Amino acid sequence: MTDTSNDAGVIQVLVKRFEEYRLPRILALKEKVDNGEILNDLDIEYLEEVIEDAQEHKALVDQHPEWQAISARVAGLYNEITRTALENEKGS
Repeated sequence: MTDTSNDAGVIQVLVKRFEEYRLPRILALKEKVDNGEILNDLDIEYLEEVIEDAQEHKALVDQHPEWQAISARVAGLYNEITRTALENEKGS
């Protein structure tokens, strides 16, 4: 198997995991903080895990520019959630 076909397989798995598991949960977290709620320990642990995973796959995204825009949008979403959560914490 070539690197390109291996990358394609890894990307396919990552996209499927994102669509089925990560995106629904991250949208729920966004709704939670947008409603003024604070994140609990499990929410924070999840965000840390997702960010670590994204860092682990950064080289793959760097090698495939077609995925960079979506990756940047997702990172922006995580940033927005954490920023809003911090504001909610300060306000409570």
